[in-house]
Amino acid sequence: MFVRLDNRALIRLTGKDSESFLQSQLSNDVNKLDNSSIQLSAYCQHQGKILVLFWLLRCEDGFFLSFPLDLIETIINRLKMFILMSDVKIENASDKYLQVGLIKENKADAYVLNGQLSLMLVDSQSAEKFTFASRHYWDKACIDNLIPEVNSLTTEKFVPQMLNLDIDEIGVSFTKGCYPGQEVVARLHYLGKVKRRLFVFKSVSEIKVGDDLFCPSSKSARTCGSVVFQVKFKADYFCLATLEVAHKDDQIYLNNEQGPTLTRINYE
Repeated sequence: MFVRLDNRALIRLTGKDSESFLQSQLSNDVNKLDNSSIQLSAYCQHQGKILVLFWLLRCEDGFFLSFPLDLIETIINRLKMFILMSDVKIENASDKYLQVGLIKENKADAYVLNGQLSLMLVDSQSAEKFTFASRHYWDKACIDNLIPEVNSLTTEKFVPQMLNLDIDEIGVSFTKGCYPGQEVVARLHYLGKVKRRLFVFKSVSEIKVGDDLFCPSSKSARTCGSVVFQVKFKADYFCLATLEVAHKDDQIYLNNEQGPTLTRINYE
């Protein structure tokens, strides 16, 4: 199945310092990225909160960074702030390539995200050869695979551990060295306890990104979690949401105790 991902921006970084620059800015170990894979990597502010979650791809003369389109100006401007004297060029390539998501498809020129999902970059002429399915299928597949995204509604709200990016170091390296927010992320990893994790929920009622999760048994002064990513798929709504781990088996409601019930889907 092929899906148009025209809701995602694409920027290209080139120059002899592009790899060392990204290594100094992102949470994952860029040096370990091969030519055929997608690496998840968080771009954090200094308090450890995620500004954006990149899909990082290595290309012949540099790197592509894929992320939600509504953050493109903010992210390009922020990256440029830290280039200084480095030999790095940033180009908005969103109009040059169409990003095509592949679900359970094998293509030699695709970048692999995991065993089910991959990504191709194609020009407009090549795009005419595809028959595209609704983006709902891609969003649902990302939710099923616990692959979150951070957009303009959720930027600076989560540390990497809340989005499970530390599990198997899928989006965070604890050995690579410094990057913005690294001290906070590392301190939580080595000395703290992650109180909130990412889970999948389902509801018959509408779910919106940014909605709060409410648990009557939680002692939190406000809410016990937040919706990160959602999709309406067929008759139901599905979402990725952070939740206090201590209450993962309790009854959860959307926004308040009078709100719709959320059912947690356990993929373990």
